[in-house]
Amino acid sequence: MSIPIVDLSDFLCGSSTLKSAFVEKLGKAYEEVGFVAVKNHGVPDELIAHIYDNVQQFFALPLQQKLKYEIPGLAGQRGYTSFGREHAKGSEAPDLKEFFQYGQNVEDDDPIKSEYPENVKVGEVKDFNGTLYQAYKSFQKAGVSMLQAISIYLGLDEHYFDNYVHNGNSILRCIHYPPITVEPKSAIRAEQHEDINLITLLVGASADGLEILTKQDKWIGVTSLPGQIVVNVGDMLQRLTNNKLRSTTHRVVNPGREHWHTSRFSMPFFLHPKSDMSLACLESCIDDQHPKAYPNVTAGEYLDERLREIGLKK
Repeated sequence: MSIPIVDLSDFLCGSSTLKSAFVEKLGKAYEEVGFVAVKNHGVPDELIAHIYDNVQQFFALPLQQKLKYEIPGLAGQRGYTSFGREHAKGSEAPDLKEFFQYGQNVEDDDPIKSEYPENVKVGEVKDFNGTLYQAYKSFQKAGVSMLQAISIYLGLDEHYFDNYVHNGNSILRCIHYPPITVEPKSAIRAEQHEDINLITLLVGASADGLEILTKQDKWIGVTSLPGQIVVNVGDMLQRLTNNKLRSTTHRVVNPGREHWHTSRFSMPFFLHPKSDMSLACLESCIDDQHPKAYPNVTAGEYLDERLREIGLKK
């Protein structure tokens, strides 16, 4: 499937005409598809290549070394999460993946720093920690720009989300789907799900497998081209907009048997706000045809609920 492509430079550096056209195209895509491919997003190709190199080195370590970085009590929000720990909401089958999560570094005097655990430092891969830090900052910058465009589309102030996501609880997740060594019970590596957060930024994975569920209830493969990142709506933004912007259902399927011996690596950036942000439906998104669909909840309360549903928190 060819998903809509937008050029972020039109929003950041273009004329008012180009900026307006970007906002309209982005908003319509999020209403109709839920995914866009973004070019000129500002995350350097060299940095992306460097991250994948470091990530592959980490996941190639012996399991006992990786387990040093699986910290009980963090619900997988920092450090390593071993194979089969997470499952999709509503599914008992574990996803066929292991992952490493890197979170917010609060570098000003914001007291919210006390809410976040420290990032887990890996010693065996030389540039691992510094590269994830650089990547996190780059994705965060691109994500803020995308939210500014979404704000305009929703009729809000362009900087509506800025303070909510400054020092927000965003997560960079490095995922490894190991080679398939026995006949799998299912054709699915990661069961169908919707993301929890506001928006997700995803650089091209090392292999195909991502599929989205269309409005026609058909699964369609999605692959971003080199130089593009895929950005989709998450459940928090869907709740906030009372379903105006849809969180798209997606999954990762197994490769053909001839590729079972290969790994798949993926690296989504889940852009979260601060925990005290209200996700109460915007009044501008509620009318007689679209009554309020969700009870009021904060981002922190909703995240806690979802982490329990997917098995990362007890």
